[in-house]
Amino acid sequence: MSQLLEHAQRILESARGDEEIEVYVASGVDTEVQSYQGEVEELTTATSNGFGIRILNDGAGGARVGTAWAGSLDDEAIVNALREARDNATFATEDEFVAFARPDGVGAVSLTLSDDAVASTPLEEKIAMAIELERLVRGGDTRIRQVDSANYSDYVAEAAIASTTGIRASYARTGAYVSVEAIANDGGDDQTGWGLSAGRAPHELDVEKAAADAIRRATRMLGAVKPKSFKCTAVFDPRTAATLFSIIGGALSGEAVVRGRSFFANRVGEMVATPSFTLLDDPTDARHFGASVYDGEGLACRRNVLIEKGQLRGFVYDTVSARRAGTASTGSAVRGGIAGSPSAGCRALQLAPGHVDQAEILRRVGNGVFVESLIGVHSGVNPVSGDFSVGVTGLMIRDGQLAEPVREITVASTLQRMLLDVVQVGNDLEWLPGAAAGQSVAIDNIAVSGT
Repeated sequence: MSQLLEHAQRILESARGDEEIEVYVASGVDTEVQSYQGEVEELTTATSNGFGIRILNDGAGGARVGTAWAGSLDDEAIVNALREARDNATFATEDEFVAFARPDGVGAVSLTLSDDAVASTPLEEKIAMAIELERLVRGGDTRIRQVDSANYSDYVAEAAIASTTGIRASYARTGAYVSVEAIANDGGDDQTGWGLSAGRAPHELDVEKAAADAIRRATRMLGAVKPKSFKCTAVFDPRTAATLFSIIGGALSGEAVVRGRSFFANRVGEMVATPSFTLLDDPTDARHFGASVYDGEGLACRRNVLIEKGQLRGFVYDTVSARRAGTASTGSAVRGGIAGSPSAGCRALQLAPGHVDQAEILRRVGNGVFVESLIGVHSGVNPVSGDFSVGVTGLMIRDGQLAEPVREITVASTLQRMLLDVVQVGNDLEWLPGAAAGQSVAIDNIAVSGT
């Protein structure tokens, strides 16, 4: 049994009478190095320990839940949090659907999501990676005039969940990243490019690849212009496609559906996408940076098919949203740390890969626009109506090849239309930090607003 789970079970012993208690305990170590002009500009190592408590009391009209949290595991913090949670429960609104998770018989898969090398790698080596990343970008092209945010970062995270309803779960994960932003200049025209390499441990990182990626993205945007408005096929690169998948995943949350905040509501069984589109949320795939053995309520994570060959199969649920929908949890509770409460959400989205690479997709598209970055996603996308209108930078596609760079343009459609207009899916699957992996995707009938 993990030490964190022992802490959680010790807190459960404070339960009174018929009240139910859920305890979420977490600890972590985060390291970040930022290089500037060959020197360490910023170095941070932070250690955190804490817990969150939820206490549930049944009432005549439903259950009341009180929450509290503390950034310490000492006895005084536990006593104070229990008192605060009980007090908060008296002010909570009764809800007939509120409940804590109970074991559902689904066994947890065995995943290796942590690497001891994160902790054992000397700090000097981590610093050297950040400095080398900056050096490679600065010296990689004469048009690079500045390097912003040449970073190395990693984390070791552990968590445990226990409840009076029988939940007992603990898990650990690690991650390491290098990232850099390059600024290129040619004749007074500044353009930026971002490079990234990610893994479970420092030895999995490719500093040279991250540097080359940032240089290429910055320099190929030099001379970008604002074109005339037109309609075309847009090819989204893996990073921008991952953003699209995350947006779609948000609309596939059972919580969004039951609250009337999803354009997928009441459409299960319908063809909502092209037959080449199969979208999964699969936290049991260890290649995904969002992989996990257990969800945010301590239920075993599982593979959920959301859209299969274009047909909407279902949504992801936590315990409460599932009760509202009259179904069962899909082991898809997510929570934002010790201060957060569980909610339904996707954590490891991936689109089933196609059979062609990005170069072949460009060839098949012929003429269109290649989307390299998205701007204003939060304000330009409405997950209820499906309206999609965001700023982008990228390059024109001419005769199947990347051509001149373009900027200050807006691409627009609706998410409903975009899913049905997917014409190519790439095999260039890229595992990225965040809730979605990405690969190149071509979508037809995109309106591009320029001059």
